[in-house]
Amino acid sequence: MAPTQQQEDDKEEEEEEAMDPNKILLPDKNEESQTKSTSEHQHYISSINSAILIRQLPSQGLSFQLWPAATTLFTLLNNHRSNPTLTPLSPIFSSTSKLNILELGSGTGLVGIAAAAILGANVTVTDLPHVIPNLQFNAEANAGVVAVNGGTVEAAALRWGKVGGEDVELIGNDFDVILGSDVVYYEELYEPLLYTLRLVMGDSEKKKKKVFVMAHLRRWKKDSVFFKKAKKLFDVSVVYVDKPSEGRRIGVSVYLFAQKAQKLLPAN
Repeated sequence: MAPTQQQEDDKEEEEEEAMDPNKILLPDKNEESQTKSTSEHQHYISSINSAILIRQLPSQGLSFQLWPAATTLFTLLNNHRSNPTLTPLSPIFSSTSKLNILELGSGTGLVGIAAAAILGANVTVTDLPHVIPNLQFNAEANAGVVAVNGGTVEAAALRWGKVGGEDVELIGNDFDVILGSDVVYYEELYEPLLYTLRLVMGDSEKKKKKVFVMAHLRRWKKDSVFFKKAKKLFDVSVVYVDKPSEGRRIGVSVYLFAQKAQKLLPAN
């Protein structure tokens, strides 16, 4: 008897749970690179003829390493600067005024720092408190490149979910665009992330309509659970799909989350 769809799904979930999370999340990292204490790399931005320095601390964990989706978003930002009316990001960054950008789960800060340098934007890069010193290091290391086009970068702690309510109060929500790359990877983070998104994006009655741009590499079938939850709160669309890297079946997708009308935070 052929297995049912439910049996196949259950088997797939069991196989996923048995996999090494580090190898799935960062497939291009070998074991030797993940045990290095420090790794610094220059990322060239052709559109502004400059490079930004990013320090990784692989031995300290996943938050201190560069993730695949960050590279995709970095490349899209660079292409946008070269062709501001002809890229998937054109409708998002069409404003002629200075942008205020918030990045969630910044990790090494590559995307946020690049956005500040390329767009001349005011960017707040955020992550868990123990990640901030390295984020601050990378922000300060690139302060000169960022300032050329009038950009700024600030690093701040931002925990997701109700526990991070005070963090959001300190940071505020006066942002035009929220960025995130590879922020959907553990199921227990789905609800906290969505809660924080609703806080920083605010309600749809405000005149300023904010969007969340999220680059994501699908690794597990259960990732779809996050998107089902997200679509109840936001209008979600795919604006770009990258080519798969060698050895992978799918590439990084870039999603746009926009506010739905009449969706307010529930009363406590």
